[in-house]
Amino acid sequence: MVSPSETHGNRAETTMRVLIATDAWYPQINGVVRSIERMMDHAADAGAEVVLLTPQEFVSVPLPSYPEIRLALCRPARVAREIVRLRPTHIHIPTEGPIGHVTRRLCLRHGLPFTTCYHTRLPEYIRTRLPIPVSFTYALMRRFHNAGAATMVATESLAEDLRGRGFTRLVRWSRGVDTTMFDPERRRDLGIPGPVFLYVGRLAVEKSVADFLRLDLPGSKVVVGDGPARQQLETAYPEAFFLGTRTGLDLAEIYASADVFVFPSRTDTFGMVLLEALASGLPIAAYHAPGPLDIVGNSGTGVLDTDLGRAARQALSVPREACRAHALTFSWQASAATFFGHIEAGNGGRTLDLSQLGRHGIRARIVGRRADRTVEAAG
Repeated sequence: MVSPSETHGNRAETTMRVLIATDAWYPQINGVVRSIERMMDHAADAGAEVVLLTPQEFVSVPLPSYPEIRLALCRPARVAREIVRLRPTHIHIPTEGPIGHVTRRLCLRHGLPFTTCYHTRLPEYIRTRLPIPVSFTYALMRRFHNAGAATMVATESLAEDLRGRGFTRLVRWSRGVDTTMFDPERRRDLGIPGPVFLYVGRLAVEKSVADFLRLDLPGSKVVVGDGPARQQLETAYPEAFFLGTRTGLDLAEIYASADVFVFPSRTDTFGMVLLEALASGLPIAAYHAPGPLDIVGNSGTGVLDTDLGRAARQALSVPREACRAHALTFSWQASAATFFGHIEAGNGGRTLDLSQLGRHGIRARIVGRRADRTVEAAG
């Protein structure tokens, strides 16, 4: 899949062909997917085009307990052939799944520089499901990312945390928001008793949505999104309004029509929904955690507190105009310029030599065929 520069009017000479090898792609709807989409939208502004390697190119299986996420069954030989076919000048690996691991291994084996991105606090997410110490998972994550030329992180507080855990070559890459789509002018009557406290995001245990739903608040609680915890949450909190997945103008109208956006997660690395809420004129209520601390901070656009209920009630008095003004300082065009700048710097002026990678794929196919013939003969 390519983001063609000609559709953007050739706004900049294309000098980079960036392969993004990602395990997160449709039908998933999350911050990683939306970030990649926006980078593709603005690639031409940075003199780049984007090609993708995603689970859609492979046979995949659902992740146990999280079927919305598909795990690609990708062999190194097949990935090598795909990379050679796509002819990238730069390689970026935003996820630590099967595609990310195989691409990383091929890059290291054949001396190809690459960059990564730390999108998700995977150690904490895994710990909520399995009794695996976060120190063990962080060691694996550190090994994965430190092999790259640079690791992009969304906020300075996240960078400080990862440096303390031994991560190196960290660079900042912030996000943007579509302030045309998400606009306070889209406010309408939802037909739900107010004030309306809103959550938008995945319904999964690591998002701590129950922290929001168990709060004693006036008015109504509205939940937008889907995920493995939805049925359990709907059963436990029947008084809340679960609207399912919403996108586009429908989602934008819900944001603008609510009164407070409640963000109960302690593990998100950024929280793009925070920017969408602010652009819609919606004040934030959240914990003192990375993401809210970096986006809201002392901007006066929300309330951060160890008591989420107190934060939600106090956020009702935050001026909506201040939220919109703060969101206008976040630009996707500036975000894309930073993103592609880090990728270009990661190559250090080198040109990717894909010849050895091509021979890797050919050699692996020959070995595989020999093995198949051996098995057939033995049978």
